[in-house]
Amino acid sequence: MLFNSIDFAIFLPVAFILYWLIDRYNHPFQNVYLVLISYFFYGCWDWRFLGLIFLSTVVDFFVGLSLSKYEHSGLRKLFLGISITVNLGILAFFKYFNFFLDNISMVFSFWGTNLELTSLDIVLPVGISFYTFQTMSYTIDNYLRKIKASDDFVAFAAFVCYFPQLVAGPIERASNLLPQFNKKRNFDYDEAINGMRQVLWGLFKKVVIADNCAEVANQVFNNSSDYSGSTLLIGAIFYSFQIYGDFSGYSDMAIGTSKLFGIKLMKNFSFPYFSRDVGEFWRRWHISLSTWFRDYLYIPLGGSKGGISLKLRNTFIIFIVCGFWHGANWTFIVWGLLNAIYFIPLLLLNKNRKYIEIIAKGKYLPALGDIIKVLVTFSLITISWVFFRAENLTHAISYLSEMFSISIFHYPDEGIVSMGRTTMVLMFIFIIMEWIGREGEFAFEWIGKDRPYYIRFPMYYGMTLMIMWFSGKEQEFIYFQF
Repeated sequence: MLFNSIDFAIFLPVAFILYWLIDRYNHPFQNVYLVLISYFFYGCWDWRFLGLIFLSTVVDFFVGLSLSKYEHSGLRKLFLGISITVNLGILAFFKYFNFFLDNISMVFSFWGTNLELTSLDIVLPVGISFYTFQTMSYTIDNYLRKIKASDDFVAFAAFVCYFPQLVAGPIERASNLLPQFNKKRNFDYDEAINGMRQVLWGLFKKVVIADNCAEVANQVFNNSSDYSGSTLLIGAIFYSFQIYGDFSGYSDMAIGTSKLFGIKLMKNFSFPYFSRDVGEFWRRWHISLSTWFRDYLYIPLGGSKGGISLKLRNTFIIFIVCGFWHGANWTFIVWGLLNAIYFIPLLLLNKNRKYIEIIAKGKYLPALGDIIKVLVTFSLITISWVFFRAENLTHAISYLSEMFSISIFHYPDEGIVSMGRTTMVLMFIFIIMEWIGREGEFAFEWIGKDRPYYIRFPMYYGMTLMIMWFSGKEQEFIYFQF
């Protein structure tokens, strides 16, 4: 069930009304209801994979109880190992089995041995990378004694399968989300209105920006050998806006929807394309994943406390693993490696945390130097997105080779320019709105209750009309494949 579908437009108000009717009882009833509708929500994609979610839930619930019961370090490591093995085992089989099989065959073929290994026809369960990481963080935090184990199976099941963020995040931590299922929620009108405002903004980003950009990006990437460097550059820029509008739009809709149910999810994007260096970009892009890798991989490996060689090793590990998390393709690994190369100079010069506050905070316009830094950072990120979008490494390299050839100075293909002309205007409007609202939780938040109604309602109606009028051809959310 897609957030931008008619099915969800029917599902959400019904789920919302029944949820708050149950409010007259207590939170355990609300939790049972959330589990049921979350399983229904996920089952609309493929009910067969509900068993995987249930298995992960059962294993990590009982592992958590065991970690709280036993003090023996050997037993505690055993229980943690069970959780990690089960979760990563499920993830490895469904997502990476054929990748490893194909690469093993390729290595042996290189040495003259044909193994004749047959790939399996495996369907990737939607959202598997998200909920496995979420449950693993619960058991790891229990092992480290950062949180207490839950003794309420229904509340824990709701934490694992909570439908707004089940299939594409944010990847929540138990310390934030689980306690919210352990207490009664009360309806907050202002928070619900703010949630609807965020859903509206997320929907705009998805169907107006991302889906329209996708039409141009798909045309260029799917026929890249037919176009000049200047046209390929346009395709890469459109893809940069597509993936941002697509994924951050989903996050906004997930967070906004959750507010309707009285539950707060963590912020997942913070205007990343206004970043002044790659370090700032990664603090603002897919925050729930980048902080997950920071806390559960980078810091345990030693972080930035050791010498230069240790810093380099840890940085490359975290970015390469991040790339591999995104998919079983060498393009994602190279994408992660390229971002590590971008990041290394900042780390070595101790400038990776130079920009913490949002650009031009409290000002209308940025300084010229900041504009240049933003453009350079966006250019570097756009180059890396080519690997993310390309079918394989050969495609990515040929795309970039032609893009940076002399033909980058040619006039772009007229058909592509014509196709993307309206979308360019929409992208400009989008950038202006993001800039105006960059100090808020999301760009459209500034149209809040403190604004007079003659400003708020025209903005709401205008946004709704733009969604209705300028919606692009429906595209599946990019991150569903991860």
